[in-house]
Amino acid sequence: MAAAPLIAGNDLRTMAAETVAILTNPEVIAVDQDKLGKGATRVTPAAETEVWLKPLSGGDVAVALFNRADAGQVITAKWSDLGISGKRKVRDLWQQKDLPAAEGKVAATVPSHGVVMLRLAR
Repeated sequence: MAAAPLIAGNDLRTMAAETVAILTNPEVIAVDQDKLGKGATRVTPAAETEVWLKPLSGGDVAVALFNRADAGQVITAKWSDLGISGKRKVRDLWQQKDLPAAEGKVAATVPSHGVVMLRLAR
């Protein structure tokens, strides 16, 4: 979300399969390396849960839902906060699966100390 180089600070030879999957997720890397080159901005106040937005080339946006709480939370991203409108295709980038299209808002259950990363496409 930060439009920054991918740097791994661990021993690449001994990475767990889960770590490899996270660091090599092509959909997340595509967001990071999007040619628009803009970083994400927080669109909700700093709190236990936050919504971050990253504009992408072609009019899509990436949204990260962060949960710093000690319990899972439902976090909602409202189109009015994201500066977008209309119906959007929703893709969960970590799960690499399409979710139902949404209009006006999108919500996800985010585990404790977790993040859900979505791509909202026109």
